[in-house]
Amino acid sequence: MEQDLRMERMKELVRLLGEASRAYYQESREIMPNIEYDRLYDELLALEKDTGVQMAGSPTAKVGYEVLSELPKEAHPSPMLSLDKTKSVDELVSWLGDQEALLSWKMDGLTIVLTYRDGALFKAVTRGNGEIGEVITANARTFKNIPLSIAYRGELVLRGEAVIKYSDFNRINDDIEDEAGRYKNPRNLCAGSVRQLSSRITAERNVHFYAFTLVSAPDVDFGNSREKQLRWLEGQGFEAVYFERVTAGSLPGAVSGFASRIADNDLPSDGLVLTLDDIAYGASLGRTAKFPRDSIAFKWSDETRETVLREIEWSASRTGLINPVAVFDPVELEGTSVSRASVHNVSIVEALRLGVGDRITVYKANMIIPQIAENLTGSGSAAPPDRCPVCGGPTEIRQLLDVRTLHCVNPDCPAKKIKSFDLFVSRNALNINGLSEETLAKFIDRGFLKDLPDIFDLEGHMLEIVNMEGFGDKSYTKLISAIDAARETTPARLIYGLGIGGIGAANARLLCRAYGNDIDRLRHPVREELLAIDQIGDVLADAIAEYFADEKNQLMLDRILGEIHFAEEEKVSGTDLTGMTFVITGSLEHFSNRKELQELIESLGGKAAGSVSAKTTYLINNDTTSNSTKNKAAKALGIPIISEEEALRIIRGEK
Repeated sequence: MEQDLRMERMKELVRLLGEASRAYYQESREIMPNIEYDRLYDELLALEKDTGVQMAGSPTAKVGYEVLSELPKEAHPSPMLSLDKTKSVDELVSWLGDQEALLSWKMDGLTIVLTYRDGALFKAVTRGNGEIGEVITANARTFKNIPLSIAYRGELVLRGEAVIKYSDFNRINDDIEDEAGRYKNPRNLCAGSVRQLSSRITAERNVHFYAFTLVSAPDVDFGNSREKQLRWLEGQGFEAVYFERVTAGSLPGAVSGFASRIADNDLPSDGLVLTLDDIAYGASLGRTAKFPRDSIAFKWSDETRETVLREIEWSASRTGLINPVAVFDPVELEGTSVSRASVHNVSIVEALRLGVGDRITVYKANMIIPQIAENLTGSGSAAPPDRCPVCGGPTEIRQLLDVRTLHCVNPDCPAKKIKSFDLFVSRNALNINGLSEETLAKFIDRGFLKDLPDIFDLEGHMLEIVNMEGFGDKSYTKLISAIDAARETTPARLIYGLGIGGIGAANARLLCRAYGNDIDRLRHPVREELLAIDQIGDVLADAIAEYFADEKNQLMLDRILGEIHFAEEEKVSGTDLTGMTFVITGSLEHFSNRKELQELIESLGGKAAGSVSAKTTYLINNDTTSNSTKNKAAKALGIPIISEEEALRIIRGEK
């Protein structure tokens, strides 16, 4: 009977962990906290050891994710194994014994295998499920710090991690007006960026690559040292993962040193890796079915604190998605006071069996992001509200695959309206100063604003606005002047401000250029025309078509167009740059910033890309002889490197 129960529990654990892995690795979303995954994984591992049974599909027998994308697939010559792990420094010291090793960051991104032939990047493949990966060579060429050409002319194979830095992650999220559409963490953003079908999207995400293992480089003598391999790779132009050479005596201090730098580390990591420096000795140890024996991972022992859950806030967004946030008695974690943690969705609320008054333990995932580790009470009393916390309208739970989310179904919900109005008046849209979210909320509450065009009718509420708290004659006059100034705008600003799903400021400009700034054509799109536009795929095409198919949206757009006019585009004299792609780097003398030059190039029909590729026509760099990464890439591909003056001569049509 006991054996049957253990077998049933194992089957349940395999299912739960499999669902979590699919969501995390394939779909870039999270359905359970990391600490919960680790706990369930360890429980399954213990049960397998006790029973001597390993279930089909067990994560203890698999590595990584199943390959489901449309990218080409390729089998690895030998399986790419994951690492055994420990949370104990003493176990690390015992594992190392009298050997010397390299202690490095365990970076939290996507593992990539690079192959170079005859000095040029030949192939890039993701780790995939450890046996079959996805070929992402075109995307790898856009990584910000990858050498496209190296001095070594033999066949070089190396492994490393593709990551997106926290600074870039925050920058990308800051450009997304709708909080519900923001990325959860750098790892998920990186996974989605590296596996794009369009390498241009990858290039825009600032993906970096850090080498951590040299697989093969025939005829090079590394003196039997992993450290020398990494130093040699650095000499070839690669950035290696940061590491320190350690012995058993210096290891504890080195681990503490890494821990002290986590808060300031711009590269996402989820622990450390300890790798034997002696290559031959490490190889002699062999491997298990899942782990190599020459390396081991160290996972941070999360500092947890017990506290009391006081509230679950349900926060509504412009899209209608209502997100749960746990509010608890403040506790000190990793040197800061923490009182809130995102719970992400209804599924996690239910899995943790949360309820107000429950005693919970909280921690910082990777010592950074507050999360709930465990619910010690498990009352399960926190049912999702059946009414929207903002408008009081009905809510509904929607299920996509295995994730349940809460949504407000009231189309007139003020939360949706506030976020929609806020986007419409934002800097990249109509750019109306004086209309903060707080002010918009007041205007909506008083009935001044029901639809976007109502912004242009605020003069009809002059007396009420002047007498509102925080307003007066001067504030009112400034606001109306800002609204009047916004009546002259551009098609791209308008399209962005409408809040069409997935259409940010860059895509709005792309759409308007493709349609020759003809709003009448754009508002009646043909799907095939949309799909023919670079960077517009099925999802965006459907979102655009669906938006303009809604009669309410068309009537609203009619009203807006009656209030605004488009500034005549200043005629830019110069050569037709259609079909030409420019990359701009370094400082400029004739333009205040790169964006100014980029806009000039685009106004003449050219493209401005972020990284050098085989499609680049010119690299613009005033330091044409520098040894920068972009210059190296351009030289390797035979792409002309021109100064700003030379670029201007091309633009003017001068010889």
